[in-house]
Amino acid sequence: MTQLNAYLFFDGHCAEAMRFYERTLGGRIEMMMTHGEIPASDRQPGQDDARIVHARLAGDGMVLMASDWMAGQAFPGASGFSLSLGYPTVAQARAIFDALADGGDVRMPFGKTFWSPGFGMLADRYGTPWMVSGESD
Repeated sequence: MTQLNAYLFFDGHCAEAMRFYERTLGGRIEMMMTHGEIPASDRQPGQDDARIVHARLAGDGMVLMASDWMAGQAFPGASGFSLSLGYPTVAQARAIFDALADGGDVRMPFGKTFWSPGFGMLADRYGTPWMVSGESD
């Protein structure tokens, strides 16, 4: 069975972002490894040992993976996509939207649209773009 999962990059704050997503979205961080934890024979020169080389958050039909961008390279940021979250109720969706929006940038306020009883768009405090929707009132 084919799976499609999101993989995000951060500029040195991957660990903080993934812990925030774990608290906000639920699930469990199954793995989080720093460059410093890579066996010495496999390390790439010039990497910051504190940066995350790979993290995986999984739960309730969701897998979100991430790492920090390579040290010494310009971080391009997140653009040209959104992660989409769908919830059975508008109340559930609104609660998640509000939590993700805290400290972020609301791009479309959460509300009723012609296609959804509850929908909103934002970039969270880490720059990750989200679309959040609820299916019923």
